[in-house]
Amino acid sequence: MTTEPQMTLMEHLDELRSRLMKSIIAVTITTALAFAFTENILRILIAPAGIKPVFLRPTEMFLTYFKVALLAGVLLALPFLLYQLVQFIWPGLQGGERRYVGIIVPCATLSFVAGVLFTYFVLLPFSLRYLVSFGGNLVEAQWAIGEYITFVTTLLFWSGIDFETPLIMFFLARLGVITPQFLTKNRRFAIIIIAVAAAVITPTPDPFNMGLVMIPLLLMYETGILLSKIAYRQRKKTAPSEP
Repeated sequence: MTTEPQMTLMEHLDELRSRLMKSIIAVTITTALAFAFTENILRILIAPAGIKPVFLRPTEMFLTYFKVALLAGVLLALPFLLYQLVQFIWPGLQGGERRYVGIIVPCATLSFVAGVLFTYFVLLPFSLRYLVSFGGNLVEAQWAIGEYITFVTTLLFWSGIDFETPLIMFFLARLGVITPQFLTKNRRFAIIIIAVAAAVITPTPDPFNMGLVMIPLLLMYETGILLSKIAYRQRKKTAPSEP
């Protein structure tokens, strides 16, 4: 079995700089392309609200356009960014680990997209309808476009990350970093961490929106425990034969 030559610290830093520069160039190109579709993306993001937002500052709409284009550019460049990440960590992985990275990376991308779609079509319409109707007998809802887009994109992004949690737990259990017993035993601490994370992620401090983020996080954690049990059993069966 051939072994790859060890890289020095400076070679690692040069490799990291090269990967980062390629990633920045890719995001710059995709963001420029996304500007052509930003208006359509904004229409899609505004649609669940059921109302027409307003902008309160002269530069608010311009900055919102740029923010949406940048986020769209990052999503378009995501496959390339993941490829650069895999290429950077690849030399440090063992044979068995490499096989699972090849599976986890595309699955993580699909899971992120699934989380975004679930939130957009299920959680977001429900939460926005509730928020726009709350106090509607007293005041008229007129949301600022900048704050609205921040609310929506933050919720969509972290929901996408949330849906990747089970895969991360599966991969770590497969590598032996964590065990199902550890995850089950520390469930109560995980609930506290999830509650804190939900409070940080949620753009507004009210418990309703916090719950919208917290409940999927809890479900994903429980799903991760189930997947970790599968990974742990596979590790025990194949460990003697792995290089």
